[in-house]
Amino acid sequence: MNAPLHEWNLLPKDAIALQKQLAKQLELADRIDPVTHIAGMDIGFEDDGATTRAAVVLLKWDPATAPDLTVVEQIVHREPTRMPYVPGLLSFREIPAALGAFEKLSIMPELIMVDGQGIAHPRRLGIAAHLGLWLDLPTIGIAKSRLYGKYAEVGEARGDWVPLRAGNDTIGAVLRSRAKVKPVFVSPGHRISLETSLDWVMRCLGNTKLPEPTRLADRLASRRGQRAKQLQDSLF
Repeated sequence: MNAPLHEWNLLPKDAIALQKQLAKQLELADRIDPVTHIAGMDIGFEDDGATTRAAVVLLKWDPATAPDLTVVEQIVHREPTRMPYVPGLLSFREIPAALGAFEKLSIMPELIMVDGQGIAHPRRLGIAAHLGLWLDLPTIGIAKSRLYGKYAEVGEARGDWVPLRAGNDTIGAVLRSRAKVKPVFVSPGHRISLETSLDWVMRCLGNTKLPEPTRLADRLASRRGQRAKQLQDSLF
């Protein structure tokens, strides 16, 4: 794990100022090592929000079998929630637990897909971008809903996309990842371009609207995968 990027115990006004500084450090050009492993990351909460539950799923990348990726490791890390929910400051609430989960991985991935925003954020520092800076790894944000920006109508076919814009800046893409299903919002986080982000998301798409890394992380973070396994076990 890299040296700490900053302290977490910040007032909201100080966190906002820090976001603006950190956003200047992001790299939005491709700097990616050959990909052999991809991680999906998502966050859930327990105990009425008092406990943060970070889920990381590590997958073996093999272009010959994609999007059927082999699960190598699944990590769930829990710790007390450090910050109340403040709009625009979600990464300060969620990343401490995420870092704890990544510390437990036996292999670090070359690429991380995060259930959340990359630079598609008012201050260009969503959770995927913030996490990418902490880990110094390429990260992509894949969100189920828009946080910021405007876009035109998206075509209905799988793979259709339109730019997500904030003023004159393109901050992401609105992607129809499955025909006639609500689009997802893809934005680069760190060390990756928008075009390459879209390419990797499409490569990892199975039969659902989410790429496999974040789909599996979402299930683990929300306990749906755990409940399904418990139900299956109860049948035998």
